Amino acid sequence: MTTKLNSKTITYQQLAKVIDHSLLRPELTEEDVIAGCRLADEYHAATVCVKPCHVRLSAEVLKDSDVMVSTVIGFPHGSNLTAIKVAEAQQAMDDGAVELDMVLNIGQLRSGKFDYVREDIHAVCDAAHARGAKVKVILENAYLTDEQKITACQLAEAAGADWVKTSTGFAPSGATLEDLRLMRATVSEKVQVKAAGGVRTLDALLAVIDAGCTRCGATATKVIMDDFAAHLQSGAASSGDGALGGGY
Repeated sequence: MTTKLNSKTITYQQLAKVIDHSLLRPELTEEDVIAGCRLADEYHAATVCVKPCHVRLSAEVLKDSDVMVSTVIGFPHGSNLTAIKVAEAQQAMDDGAVELDMVLNIGQLRSGKFDYVREDIHAVCDAAHARGAKVKVILENAYLTDEQKITACQLAEAAGADWVKTSTGFAPSGATLEDLRLMRATVSEKVQVKAAGGVRTLDALLAVIDAGCTRCGATATKVIMDDFAAHLQSGAASSGDGALGGGY
């Protein structure tokens, strides 16, 4: 059972393990990715989320780290054929990825092709779970009605998803608290919720945690974690306790 987190009691270490440090911008060079992996390692993030071409490189950089490597499947539109998504997943795992953030087929969902969407997700989940990897299903809520978001969550859970996720970060809008609460209310406790897109501050990250998220994609990892450390230090100083690691 996943530990329930909240903004009042979360520790520095727990907050770090909510973050998937995102390295998905198309212009990033190998040097950028290496620097991003080292930053994630410094802050002990949960994962680095990198493009498929950078999985092997990231796994090598992080081989002695507690930071895992995640990557994206069918990104960012979800429109690859299922067989291609499965092949992409297999290659990613061969290269060292242990979490896969796959985009469901947005157009097929909007077309009402629910069996197709469920089986597309199921194929990737089966491939991943057979090798001990986990799957986050990206709904891309910017293009969906609330009814479609609910349906997408239900299909993802039926297909074996480990997380449902709001966004790619490349659509017109990203995570909203309303969407996160809706997603958390729709899936069972077996399925976790990930926020992505627009969470760039400590307050924003704490708010999505209180909405039920256990993971959040972020590019502003350093800013968020340094801000949290400063708040903890300030609280410790005011209470006369010099130890970090308490709640915020």
